[in-house]
Parts: sequence; structure tokens; C-alpha cells
Amino acid sequence: MNAVRIMWRVTQLNFRAQLEYRTEFLMMIAIGAVWQVSVIVFATVLLTRFAGMGGWDSSDVLLIPATRMLAHGLFVLFLGRVHGLGRHIQEGKIDAYLLRPLPVYRQVQLEFFPTNAIGDLTVAVGLMAGALGRSHLDWTAGRISYLIAAVLGGMLLEAALFTVVASASLRFPAADYWGRWLEELLGTFGSYPLNVLPRAVGGFLTYGLPLAFVAYFPAAVLTGHGHSTGAPYWLAAASPLLGLLAYLAARWLWRWALGHYTGVNG
Repeated sequence: MNAVRIMWRVTQLNFRAQLEYRTEFLMMIAIGAVWQVSVIVFATVLLTRFAGMGGWDSSDVLLIPATRMLAHGLFVLFLGRVHGLGRHIQEGKIDAYLLRPLPVYRQVQLEFFPTNAIGDLTVAVGLMAGALGRSHLDWTAGRISYLIAAVLGGMLLEAALFTVVASASLRFPAADYWGRWLEELLGTFGSYPLNVLPRAVGGFLTYGLPLAFVAYFPAAVLTGHGHSTGAPYWLAAASPLLGLLAYLAARWLWRWALGHYTGVNG
């Protein structure tokens, strides 16, 4: 509980520090929203020009980018600072973190308040509201609970992927560039039903880089397409749990890599 109080207090101070510059604060929110303009354009074109995609109704497809965006917005808000950790390693800042009593991973997450996350979440909530409003599904307590679990699982899975990149950066500082490549892949393919892609690409985004578990599989399970994803139904349905397990495994990898860290110059 003491650790939680410290984290809350530091977060409050970081937020107040951002508010000292009101114009910049509002600009960062706007930038966060504008950064997701491609998702907004995709959703608009999908709903106005196409009846569906890959055998999915357009209202069902819309649930994929809505789930991915909401998971991404929460990731940026709560765990997203790990995305820039490779830069801290390259600049040698990680060495200063090692001298402080708090865990390094926690220090990174408390470094600043991500104002742009407010813009991300604004777009995500609007997109999710639109997806649920156009959906023909009966949103029972079970479906709603699974959707919430899927969003949290997607957040943890995205955090796990970037934590793996950060762990690699402790040994190979240039691995930080992998994070940019990963971000591009998530933004490019995260909003589509993967069955519209070539089988090899879909397989890679399922078993190589598990992008499918962030939003595609959960949306497929919710909309009744879970048996046509090309993966076992139980595996698709277990996406939220796999997100949690992936994050726990990534944190273990981080602790192991940090224990073998010898400095930015090796």
C-alpha cells in the first residue's frame, strides 16, 4: 500500500507539472487525438463505403479498431513509458535509476504524465461508443465482462511486447529501433480482420508477433467469428489470459536482463 501511495503521489505531481503550461497541455491532448486520425478515416470509410470485410459485417469489423485503440490508450496512460526506455539506456540514464531505492521499471513509468494519452483515449472511447451503438449483438453481462477483459489483456500484451524490446535494449541499445517497427506494425495491421491478409502474414501476426491477440481474436469471439480465424477457438478465446501471461513473462525477462546489465558501453 505504501508503494501505491507513492505512485499516486508522484503521478499527481507529474500531472500538476503538466498543467503549469496549459497551452502545451492542450496541444499534447490534441496531438494524441490527431495521431489516431488514420483509425478515424478507416472507420469512416468502412461504414460509408463497404458493407463488410473478410466475411465480417462492417459493425463487427468496427469492434476490432475500437478494442485495439482502447487497449492502446490505456497502455499509453499506465505503462507506455517503457516504449522510450531504450533511449534512456542509450543516453546512460538507466544507470541513475539503478542508484535509487525504487524498482527501475516503476521509476520509468513514473517519469512523467503522458498527456497525449488523454487524446488517445478520447478517440478510443468515441470509437468504442460508435462500435457498440452500431452492433447488433446482445450485450449480456458475460459479453461485457469479456470485452473489458479483452481490452485489459490487449493493454498488457502491448506492454509485454515493448517490455521485451526494452529488455533487449539493455544488451543491444540499438534494439530501441525495433520499438518503432513494432509500433508501425500495430498501427498498420491492428485494425483489420487478419483473414483478409495472405495466410503467411496472418500466421506471423498470430504466432510470430502475436498482434492477433490484442483485438482481432477477442472481437472474433464476441461477434461469432471465432471458429473462422484460422486458429483454435480456445486459443482465440483465451486472448485476455494470454495477455496477462505474456506481461508476467516479459517482466521476468526484464528483471533477468537488468540483472545482467553491465552499462551502455558493455
